[in-house]
Amino acid sequence: MRGESGRAEAAGLFLERENNMAAVELEWIPETLYNTAISAVVDNYSRSRRDIRSLPENIQFDVYYKLYQQGRLCQLGGEFCELEVFAKVLRASDKRHLLHHCFQALMDHGVKVASVLANSFSRRCSYIADSDAHVKEKAIQFGFVLGGFLSDAGWYGDAEKVFLSCLQLCTLHSEVLHCYRAVECCVRLLHVRNGNCKYHLGEETFKLAQSYMDKLAKHGHLANKAALYGELCALLFAKSHYDEAYRWCIEAMKEISPGLPVKVVVDVLRQASKACVVKREFRKAEQLIKHAVFLAREHFGHKHPKYSDTLLDYGFYLLNVDNICQSVAIYQTALDIRQSVFGGKNIHVATAHEDLAYSSYVHQYSSGKFDNALFHAERAIDIITHILPEDHLLLASSKRVKALILEEIAIDCHNKETEERLLQEAHDLHLSSLQLAKKAFGEFNVQTAKHYGNLGRLYQSMRKFKEAEEMHIKAIQIKEQLLGHEDYEVALSVGHLASLYNYDMNQYEDAERLYLRSIAIGKKLFGEGYSGLEYDYRGLIKLYNSVGNFEKVFEYHNVLSNWNRLRDRQFAVADALEDVNTTPQQTQERDLDRSNKRKKLHVPRLVNLPELMLRRGFLCVRVCVRIHKQNPGGPSALLMVTSLTPTCSYLSVDGSLPSSAK
Repeated sequence: MRGESGRAEAAGLFLERENNMAAVELEWIPETLYNTAISAVVDNYSRSRRDIRSLPENIQFDVYYKLYQQGRLCQLGGEFCELEVFAKVLRASDKRHLLHHCFQALMDHGVKVASVLANSFSRRCSYIADSDAHVKEKAIQFGFVLGGFLSDAGWYGDAEKVFLSCLQLCTLHSEVLHCYRAVECCVRLLHVRNGNCKYHLGEETFKLAQSYMDKLAKHGHLANKAALYGELCALLFAKSHYDEAYRWCIEAMKEISPGLPVKVVVDVLRQASKACVVKREFRKAEQLIKHAVFLAREHFGHKHPKYSDTLLDYGFYLLNVDNICQSVAIYQTALDIRQSVFGGKNIHVATAHEDLAYSSYVHQYSSGKFDNALFHAERAIDIITHILPEDHLLLASSKRVKALILEEIAIDCHNKETEERLLQEAHDLHLSSLQLAKKAFGEFNVQTAKHYGNLGRLYQSMRKFKEAEEMHIKAIQIKEQLLGHEDYEVALSVGHLASLYNYDMNQYEDAERLYLRSIAIGKKLFGEGYSGLEYDYRGLIKLYNSVGNFEKVFEYHNVLSNWNRLRDRQFAVADALEDVNTTPQQTQERDLDRSNKRKKLHVPRLVNLPELMLRRGFLCVRVCVRIHKQNPGGPSALLMVTSLTPTCSYLSVDGSLPSSAK
């Protein structure tokens, strides 16, 4: 027994010596010998457990990681659940991504290591309440590291408990140092409460931070407010208070100064970009988010969770400026990073799945191929329900996305029974999302309005037209009061109500007025080539065909043809990641080089016309099938294809070719 322990101790001493040995002397040996020694220690883990804890943190972590690799999670959990052991492991900061692997594996295995550590730290803080300031300061610093790790890993509830314990220690002294610590603690606490959708508590945390700021000011001290204002911007954005979020993001930007941690700068840029997106200041949003992505990649690396955070916000920007294809690619990259870092059933992975689900749904809307979007939506819901309570607000968004997808699948379904089942499931999901949103935000909120609009579309598919009209009008009224009469969200709801009046209720005058309003807003915000204009143009063609105004039918056929040509001429970013991962100077040189090449060759951009025709054909047939299923007594799908598609204008009304075309 003693011999085995001695051998393990000797192996540990060898590891320490080997770790410090100059690589120049043994260029080919260290890695092989080191791994062999690690394996020897792990093989004798039960006998050498105490000796392992005396090793330097990097070596100690490598032993634990070997336990993880061998699937010995119960033994690993026993180690990580001890606060002193985990504190030492956290000091191996260069192996943080590997620590996330181990930690998530334990959580998936059922070892509640996050809550065990949080409870242990909370008890320790209560024990040292009467100790001197130095002891408390040391505990607070460790709490910041532990809570920061739990927050980064997505275990917001446990991180909140750690930060609350730190805050309690800060309040026991009135020195300037403890005021600074209290402000820092409030910023971290606000972040985890935002992440956990505890917005009411988040507002209280911000007010508390301000009170500590005031105390510091009275003593002639100033604390940088960039991080605090950035978190407030995130809180206001989540609550759809977009004007206030925009105002506070400007204040946060003013606080950026030399020496500020890169993480803070990146997060402020991210929040400012999102605030600019919803205010439709796309030029500013683009510059802010591209700079954030570049900074994150340069400072943290392309496999770091912070880089994936910036990519998700970049995808949000691309989706909102109608660059849907690139947004899907960016969201997929962000998901890949988060899965490689966290894996398993992690909240960060779930949110990435949801974002990718929605962008895929939008991207594949014209083709009707929603398998990929549905997979990611269901994956997001599965992860969230495994981690959080069934009434958690984070489920509202994921359920909404899945409901939208199910509705489209139902419309394309040829089996009436399956169609009704899918529509009912979508209805239940939408109602659940609406109730969660109303509970969190109240009636008068953009998120609530979006859920009303989604229900309106669903009721239209279910042929409940009066209920659909009521939902759309509610959505429009709330959005107009909160966002103004010319916002993108308002245009969406206006276009949906126009579609209802046009295709199902024969209220053509109202439909025409609403279509024209939706078109005007879309052009003003996004220009003549905005993708959403297609649906309004096709709606007007159908409307004018129904009322016999063939002059207008011909006019909007031409408008739609011009729109198609304009879309074909628009350049997409060849690689969105390349676009943000180069310096401004490199970007300028690259764009100039591309421009010169085009001028030199005098070759116009080639368009894959068969692919374009096929894509538009899918969209046209898809729209017409949807209309025909909702209105079986109306014109045939073939007739509607004829009236809605300029490329099919050579067909006669009965579907045969006119003699001139034969």
